Amino acid sequence: MLMSDEDRQPIIRCKGIVKHFGGQTVLDGVDLDVYPGETVVIMGGSGSGKSTLLRTMIGTHKPNEGTVELFGQNICSLNEEDLNEVRKKFGILFQSGALYNSMSIAENVALPLREHTELDDEIIDIQVKIKLELVGLREDADKYPAQISGGMKKRAGLARALALDPKILFYDEPSAGLDPVTSAQIDQLIIALSHQLGVTSVVVTHEMDSAFTIADRMAMLDRGKMLFMNEREWFEELRDMSAEQAKNMDENRRLVRQFLRGDAEGPLASRRDESAYGEDLFGMTPDRVTKTPSVQPTRG
Repeated sequence: MLMSDEDRQPIIRCKGIVKHFGGQTVLDGVDLDVYPGETVVIMGGSGSGKSTLLRTMIGTHKPNEGTVELFGQNICSLNEEDLNEVRKKFGILFQSGALYNSMSIAENVALPLREHTELDDEIIDIQVKIKLELVGLREDADKYPAQISGGMKKRAGLARALALDPKILFYDEPSAGLDPVTSAQIDQLIIALSHQLGVTSVVVTHEMDSAFTIADRMAMLDRGKMLFMNEREWFEELRDMSAEQAKNMDENRRLVRQFLRGDAEGPLASRRDESAYGEDLFGMTPDRVTKTPSVQPTRG
């Protein structure tokens, strides 16, 4: 049972994050608190700013305005050496796995231990076996990335992210490019690691089945703004509301509902209709375009 927010101090705190690239504002005053031991899913369509927010939280991007605190430290004011010390306390699973092709799975996992600790080789080998066992890859330790599947690469990347026993794990689209069964296995692994190790997880995704499976709380970004952040159950209730009930919602709630359900009609579609893109490209009028969802959610 998670403690109430009033009884906890956030392990991650983003306050008023603004990020510009050229003349474009990608993040526009984003606030986000993440508490120890919880899994927060950050959602949003392409271009919503969710990946930029993740990169800002790990110190890859510095915000133009606002602050990012990890473990009570404002990382925006740290020099590179001090920032690297903070980075040792968190792990990252990149979208592609980001493994070194010239190294075996075991060597990939051992790399952070060799770079950032003074442990003996024997201890490193033991730690590598422990981490690979956690993700179900101990028997594949000597294989190379080219010899394993996409799902195994994700799990190997996760084992490497766990190498230094982080307190926070950041996941960038962990289900991207995976078949439904493998995606479900990755979801269960995220849940298991959270329960077994007590790590705090921040997951960026637009896969709604995964989001509703793993999240304690969910956050919805749109055009660089934080629309809503709430418990998973709040988003489930919004998703499951009838079309008749949705008519009485404000536009932001209808927008989130459309995104969660994958509906073709709604505020997001209206934006595209305003551009008359389909008519310009194909000579199609809006009423000739299918209005049925392209994907029906399968997992609760």
